[in-house]
Amino acid sequence: MRTTAPRRRARRTLAGAGAAIVVLAGVLTGCQSGGSATEGERGAQAGPRWNTAPASIAAVGDSITRGFDACSVLADCPEVSWATGNDPAVQSLAARLLGEAGVPARSWNLAVTGSRMADLAGQLTAAAEHKPDLVTVMVGSNDACRPLVSSMTPVAEFRAGFEKALSGLRAASPASEVYVSSVPDLQRLWEQGKDSPMVRQIWKLGICQSMLADPLSAATGATSRREQVRARVVEYNEVLREVCAKDALCRYDGGAVFQYPFAADQLSRWDWFHPGKDGQARLAELAHRQVTAAEPPR
Repeated sequence: MRTTAPRRRARRTLAGAGAAIVVLAGVLTGCQSGGSATEGERGAQAGPRWNTAPASIAAVGDSITRGFDACSVLADCPEVSWATGNDPAVQSLAARLLGEAGVPARSWNLAVTGSRMADLAGQLTAAAEHKPDLVTVMVGSNDACRPLVSSMTPVAEFRAGFEKALSGLRAASPASEVYVSSVPDLQRLWEQGKDSPMVRQIWKLGICQSMLADPLSAATGATSRREQVRARVVEYNEVLREVCAKDALCRYDGGAVFQYPFAADQLSRWDWFHPGKDGQARLAELAHRQVTAAEPPR
């Protein structure tokens, strides 16, 4: 039987429509099963996003975060802490992020004067109990500030301690962001106070002897000792950077604290080594700038 032209056109139209339905079904099926491999890879690479406006903060670390020697001699002064303090002159990171009214209820200072990297895991365990949006970490100065250069924490041990501590936090509080401060340049702090007779007498009490012993000596041994301490601090900071980089919710400060040019008037008037109120305010400013940045420091 002959097929008329109109019928042939109708069949071709139906065939085209059927093919379109098959293609569309394939597209829909692909969407429902997760899309193309390229799209899946992009999603996997994106990972968790950094929250620039955390609503709660836990601070861990050592004497700097406790505000040691910032208000009175040989005493903690957490109210001026760069991380969680409530002193208006400092405008701590917590005050800037949470508002002054939010600091008492939604920030926790768990740092302990004298702490080293070996103590960080315990502090982060305590921090995880609060499920904070952000945890600030500043530790490492006491690992380099030892009675002797030979007593400094080995780099491998420092790395293992940081990896263990961060892993423990991740297991207990997976969504917490971590802001890691670099270790300050201890040699620069020595340079700020070494020429003052009064400061030298205070340093004899036992403050960071690996760096501050015989502060005016230019002998080869003293110079080499100070250089070794500074080199160890540089190595510690590289560890902090490398370990932090493996965690999608960890942000290292890019060496900002290490590079900050602390002046004498920003240091404690009792030991000229720990940050005073003004130094704490500068630390808070640095941290706030980087925590609230859309991208981490380069």
